[in-house]
Amino acid sequence: MSDFLRQFAKDFASLNRHNLDRLGELYSDDVLFCDPLHEVRGLANLQHYFAELYAHVSELRFDFYGFDQVREGEGYLRWTMSYRHPRLARGQLIRVEGCSHLLWNGKVHRHRDYFDAGSLLYEHLPLLGQAIRWLKRRLA
Repeated sequence: MSDFLRQFAKDFASLNRHNLDRLGELYSDDVLFCDPLHEVRGLANLQHYFAELYAHVSELRFDFYGFDQVREGEGYLRWTMSYRHPRLARGQLIRVEGCSHLLWNGKVHRHRDYFDAGSLLYEHLPLLGQAIRWLKRRLA
């Protein structure tokens, strides 16, 4: 169990559109942040990325439940992201399970998120969503 991971998760979960300047407390200036949809390099770009993210959702929350340190300066967080977007799922709450692989040395310098992009976004688009849900049922 990692004190660093628990504190990072607590601080990350407290972020919102009004306190994104706190990202500098969590991430190094040369951070590399990746997820299935984006790759962001540098703290300034990460702040811009999060500002855009928060500007387009009416609610965004992370609930962390797994804190697995692999070795000093490396670990994984498991989480559930809950969000509302006015143009997705008729504004209803969408939940997505995922995990983050973090590398740190005082601050996080590499952050890689793993999640199902279909569950996050594509399944909730009007026409494409129906096709993806049908395909998932067919393959199950």
